[in-house]
Amino acid sequence: METDRLILRAWTEEDAESLYKYARDPAVGPIAGWPPHTSVGNSREVIRNILSAPETYALVLKETDEPVGSAGIMFGNGVHSAEMKENDAEIGYWIGVPYWGRGLVPEAVRCLLARCFNALDIDRVWCGYYDGNIRSRRVMDKCGFRFHHTEEGKISPLGDVRTEHFSLITKDEWEKRSAEMMKTTGHK
Repeated sequence: METDRLILRAWTEEDAESLYKYARDPAVGPIAGWPPHTSVGNSREVIRNILSAPETYALVLKETDEPVGSAGIMFGNGVHSAEMKENDAEIGYWIGVPYWGRGLVPEAVRCLLARCFNALDIDRVWCGYYDGNIRSRRVMDKCGFRFHHTEEGKISPLGDVRTEHFSLITKDEWEKRSAEMMKTTGHK
């Protein structure tokens, strides 16, 4: 899949060096609940065991052909919200620190929302963030998600107890938002 500035494609083991370059930064993983990568080999294992999941994509900059982050759609028991229903999905994402604040993640998330609602016949898409992860919440706001609920006392993948906030967008809300964007900008 492509956006204006990104190619969303499957991760390959050849991406391990680029993944390590960005995922080793302690500003990236821990706020999202995963540990910084410790080596290129560790990143290769993450590609094999986690990033190889269906609908998980490397965010590749068109201008450099380098993966600088990841985004994916999770289904079923991969969704963290207790409020999940059948035909729901969750979108997760991260991007390397040098690319924060450039609008690349909202661009990728909009692409994944289009995939969810147009190709995968999803009814509702969730997005969650831990307390303090303001950047992640801003992505959700920019993409039309609305706050749904908060869950306290959640054990993160790092083993600590956190508060997680969940946002949601329905297919109807996304279609209305897309139509409005078409009117005001002339494109999606």
